[in-house]
Amino acid sequence: MASFLSRRAEIIQAIRTFFINRGYLEVDTPIRLPCLIPEAHIETEQSSGWFLQTSPEMCMKRLLAAGHGRIFQICRCFRRNERGSRHLPEFTMLEWYRAGIDYVDLMAECGELLRFVADKVDCPDKSAAARLAQTDWEYLTVQQAFALHAPLSADRAVSGEAFDEMLVRYVEPSLGRRRPTFLHDYPAALGSLARLKNEDQRVAERFELYVDGLELANGFSELTDVDEQRQRFVRERASMEGQGRQPGPMPERFLAELGELQSAAGIALGVDRLVMLLCGARSIDEVVAFTPESL
Repeated sequence: MASFLSRRAEIIQAIRTFFINRGYLEVDTPIRLPCLIPEAHIETEQSSGWFLQTSPEMCMKRLLAAGHGRIFQICRCFRRNERGSRHLPEFTMLEWYRAGIDYVDLMAECGELLRFVADKVDCPDKSAAARLAQTDWEYLTVQQAFALHAPLSADRAVSGEAFDEMLVRYVEPSLGRRRPTFLHDYPAALGSLARLKNEDQRVAERFELYVDGLELANGFSELTDVDEQRQRFVRERASMEGQGRQPGPMPERFLAELGELQSAAGIALGVDRLVMLLCGARSIDEVVAFTPESL
C-alpha cells in the first residue's frame, strides 16, 4: 500500500500541475448540499436532512455561469450501494469545466492530461502508461460500439431498457484494450446534462473514456437550455419516485443560474481508478488509505 499511496500523491500533484499550467482555477465547493441534481441511477447519502454530493457538478457549473471560465476540483464524492473491486461509496473525483469549448475539444484536452500524467509519474504498470502516452486514441460512437460488440443495437437496447446491461456485459470489456477509447455520441435519452447535437437531435454530445475495459471519465458539451434541463429533471424525479425513492427538492438555484452559462464543456474523472490503472492494481482497495471495512 505504501508505494501505491506515494504514487497516488504524485499522480494528484501531476494533475494539479497540468491544470495550473493551463490557467485553470482550483476551486473548493461544499460537499453537503440541500439538494442534488436528480439522477435515477445513483443512490444518495443523506446528512442531517441534506445530501452528500455525488459530484461537484452543480456548484461548479454555478461558478462557471458566474464567469469563472476555467475551473477544476479534486474532491470526495459519495454514492450509496456502490462497492466492488472498482467502486467505493466514498471516492475521489476530478472534475473540470471550461467555457467556450465543446465535447470534441474536451476529449482532446482529456487526452493531453492523461499523456502528461503518464509522462510525469514513474508508475509500476509501464504498459498502462505506454497506452496513455499514445496519440492515436480510438473514437467509437455508441452505435458503432454496440454494432461491434453487443447482440442488440444501441437503439433497441435503449427502447428495451437493456442499455446498461448490454453496455456492462458486452461493450465495456472490449473497449480500450490496445489504446484508450472514447465512446461518444450517446442516444438522446441517455444525454444526462449534455446538449443534443444540432445536426442530429437523436444524439447527445456526451462521451466516456475507457482504458483496458475500465471506465475512467464521463464528459459532455453542457446543456444550457433551462427549460429542457428542467424537463429532464422532472423525468428523472418521476423515475426515482417510481423506484420508491424521494428525490428531494428541485435544484432551483442551479436552474436559475444555468441560463447565464454560454457554451461550455465539463468532465468527471475517477482519480482512484486512474491510480489503479497506472499502478497495475487489481482492486480499488489497494490504492486508498482506508476502505469502509477497515474503519
